[in-house]
Amino acid sequence: MPSAPPEPAAAQPAHRAWWVSGVWAAVAVLALALIAAAGQWAARREASFQLDSIHRAIEVHALGLRGAAAKYSYLPFTAAQHPDVLAALAQPHDPLAQQRANRYIEEVNRQAGSDALYLIDLQGMTLAASNWQTAQSFVGQSYANRPYFLDARAGRNGQFYGVGQTTGEPGLFISTPVQQGGVVRGVVTVKVSLRQIQETWAFVRDPILLADARGIVFLGSVPSWLYQAQRTLGDEDLAWVQRHQQYGARHSFAQLPWQRNVAPDLAPDAEGYRVRTSLAGQPREFLAVDEALPDLGWTLTVMSDYSAVTRARERSWMLGLLCAGLLLLGGLYWRLRERRFAEQRDARRDLEVRVRERTLELDQAHAFRKAMEDSLLVGMRARDLEGHIIYVNPALCEMTGYRADELLGRLPPYPYWHPDDVEQHWQNNEATMSGQAAMSGFESRIRHRDGHEVFTMVYTARLIDAHGQHSGWMSSVVDITAQKRAELRQRQNDEQLQHAQRLASLGEMASTLAHELNQPLAALSNFASAAKAFAEQGRSDLLVSSLDETMAQAQRTAEIVRRIRGFVRQRTAGAEDCVVATLVANVLALLQGEIRAQQARTVLRISATLPAVRGDRVLLEQVLLNLVLNSLQAMQATPVERRVVEIDAAVVNGRMHICVADRGPGIDAAIAEQVFAPFFTTKEGGLGLGLNICRTIVESHRGRLDFADRVDGGTVFTLELEVAG
Repeated sequence: MPSAPPEPAAAQPAHRAWWVSGVWAAVAVLALALIAAAGQWAARREASFQLDSIHRAIEVHALGLRGAAAKYSYLPFTAAQHPDVLAALAQPHDPLAQQRANRYIEEVNRQAGSDALYLIDLQGMTLAASNWQTAQSFVGQSYANRPYFLDARAGRNGQFYGVGQTTGEPGLFISTPVQQGGVVRGVVTVKVSLRQIQETWAFVRDPILLADARGIVFLGSVPSWLYQAQRTLGDEDLAWVQRHQQYGARHSFAQLPWQRNVAPDLAPDAEGYRVRTSLAGQPREFLAVDEALPDLGWTLTVMSDYSAVTRARERSWMLGLLCAGLLLLGGLYWRLRERRFAEQRDARRDLEVRVRERTLELDQAHAFRKAMEDSLLVGMRARDLEGHIIYVNPALCEMTGYRADELLGRLPPYPYWHPDDVEQHWQNNEATMSGQAAMSGFESRIRHRDGHEVFTMVYTARLIDAHGQHSGWMSSVVDITAQKRAELRQRQNDEQLQHAQRLASLGEMASTLAHELNQPLAALSNFASAAKAFAEQGRSDLLVSSLDETMAQAQRTAEIVRRIRGFVRQRTAGAEDCVVATLVANVLALLQGEIRAQQARTVLRISATLPAVRGDRVLLEQVLLNLVLNSLQAMQATPVERRVVEIDAAVVNGRMHICVADRGPGIDAAIAEQVFAPFFTTKEGGLGLGLNICRTIVESHRGRLDFADRVDGGTVFTLELEVAG
């Protein structure tokens, strides 16, 4: 066979330059990817810190809110026990009784420091109040529509936040029933202002909100958000607020100007979300966490500026770029420093003492370098610009079996070159001498002096002399023989294990395959007998028809044998573009007899327009065969009419998903985690290797194999593969 014409000499340097440029581009892309990953890690770490800070702030603010509510919760109950209060309820039209109750309630309120304390009869009319002498006195005012009054009149303690009907000032209303002999006679209510909390929140850096059970914000550090709702309120909620005049004359509540999104820098299980809004005319982003306060009926929302997460990511990026720049500057500085030292040695060459000291330093450095190089397990080889070996260390001598004096001064071909790879050695040598060697190194097989093979990785860099001139090449040679042998053993073990599984699968199908072959063989015998009879009778037309049927049955038998041999073969064809419908059709052809024996049927939902997948056809068919066979065996106790194997295929998020579903009993949750474990099986006499090998094959194709229970009973295994490019 004629060989291909050699590549023109002018095209080789251009090809090498393009290849080196590609390597540098790959290194740059890798560095950028690492910097980007570091930025994402820094952002997630900062987001986690912010989330912890928010949770600590929530604990503090929740404690303050509960403290404000609990501080005065005792007042209504205490006042309800006083004789003056009971007398005012018993004699509502007695001015003296009312005046005594007013003075008592005023004094209690003054000592406690609450906003207002007042007594209401069962009709909701205020009989006495701590502000009875002011222009905004509660006395004579009706609060029959207030929820706190309705709760207390029903014998329960009440709690309600709203705008005062008389003063127009918001506050927390806490009520308790006044009881005599187990009968409710009236209601005592204390109004507590949360103004101090509101003023404290006004100085916080990031927004804090407090919303009621309907999502209406009634307290917060952003005034423009007050009395706006976190969600759209329904007619029933609006009617309730209007009926109880919770927020005075306000009967409509605009939705908060938020754009609420998932925070991408938080862990999937972390609570919290991202809020995009505008404050003071500037777009802002916050990390927000909601905390329900069920004892108060409120929801506390604490936010933190999300820009810190963005800044952490940007700082990480800048730090990565700065480190890369510093490494570059460090290399340049090192070269300048070496050049400066050379100039200083030239300037002081006339000083004998300095020369002796310098010589001693150089000798010590050389001795140290030689001791270090001699202790290395990595082989070191230096060559001049012509390719002469000018230095080897003991590790390289041990690796090749040749002494240093046998290698020094030698030109290519070197004595340790492997005779079967001479052409490859020459190509690597030319690439190195022309400065085109890969920075990531190249693999080279050499032969030891005693004849055994040694696999190495070679990394080459420029050799710079004392004058800063390029004087040759320094190579590091790493022995990877043990690694290569381990990889070979692993591949052999994987192939043997896969082969054993195929044989095990065929063993389970032995009776079915015998039945499959018996049918065409019996048909061959029948058609041959018929052909003989037609020949004797001289009926040529029927004779030809019988012979055609005989040939068809012979081809069918050959096709069955071919598929079995292809499945059992130890070695496979390698990666190729595989059509999903063809893979499934080949597997079902092999299992046709098993499907009939199990009295089952198959339902396929595979579009003819699906793209191909890239992989080893035989191995992928082995995976599908194992999954379908497991589905058939899982339905042995299923009624015949429900023995259906459903096979679906579709492209999801750019990857091919092939699903094999049965209607069996499903997989017990107690053993779900062991399904893919080696040697675990629920079949009598099974090896427990099938699904383990299937997952290994799929993962070697950069795919995934998983399973899930079906809603109507059974199990579905999903095979996820890459789509062929």
